[in-house]
Amino acid sequence: MDFLEPAFMQRALLAALLVGITAPAVGVYLVQRRQALMGDGIGHVAMTGVGLGFLLNSSPVWMATLVAVAGSVAMELIRAYGKTRGDLTLALLFYGGMAGGVLLINLSPTGSNANLTSYLFGSLSTVSPEDVTAISILAAFVVLVTVGLRRQLFAVSQDEEFARVTGLPVRALNLLIAVTAAVTVTVAMRVVGLLLVSALMVVPVAAAQQLSKSFRATFVGAVVIGVVVALSGTVTTYYVEAPPGATIVLYAIGIFIVLTLLATPLARRRARAAEAATRACDAKVPATRRPTDDVKV
Repeated sequence: MDFLEPAFMQRALLAALLVGITAPAVGVYLVQRRQALMGDGIGHVAMTGVGLGFLLNSSPVWMATLVAVAGSVAMELIRAYGKTRGDLTLALLFYGGMAGGVLLINLSPTGSNANLTSYLFGSLSTVSPEDVTAISILAAFVVLVTVGLRRQLFAVSQDEEFARVTGLPVRALNLLIAVTAAVTVTVAMRVVGLLLVSALMVVPVAAAQQLSKSFRATFVGAVVIGVVVALSGTVTTYYVEAPPGATIVLYAIGIFIVLTLLATPLARRRARAAEAATRACDAKVPATRRPTDDVKV
């Protein structure tokens, strides 16, 4: 337990715990909406916020949050109203965000590519007390939205037309999902990194889906897997010199592979049991006369 003694590890573990909770909590809605790569796009846009934070000598986390939120709203509006050129617009937004971040951080007197690397792939030693405070506030917002509005968000993610008929504010909820995803990206960037945060949103959800049959079970399972891989990956990087983001994501992929291997024979047994039950039920039903039996030739 010597890894708990350094102050930077205490901050890193707290940040990893919050990331492990929030990323899958948002990711379950994105997967349901078939927007698994949305987090990756927001991460590209958030790079401009990081560079702007260094240039203005302000908090990169808060500045990245503002820019990511604006970018996520733009992405949702393009998704809702964009026609044939929607994909091109999104591509320009993603690449422009990445280029803007690299340019701004090199123009700032205190920034460099080394600083940008820690935000791209995560870094344990650079998580400051101010970062922990910002991450805690943002994570509280994410948990409040994803848990408190889970029924409404699930309805919108499952079927927008049905949700609209039932009277739900579909447009507002779609924007809320986008904003929450943007906040989650900035929560996770200090631990996982902007380029890998999307994996932590999606892979635990995909792993939980291998064994769960309901949305609630998937939600809980994804959060548990997210917490386990985030904490274990952070502890591993304390003893092994490796990027925390890459370690956490590889752990998540490993769990996905294991659960997939376990789920395959289980699914086969369930299918055989269902088939046997169907046959037994058919055997108990008395045979009925065919319609042609009453027809006189």
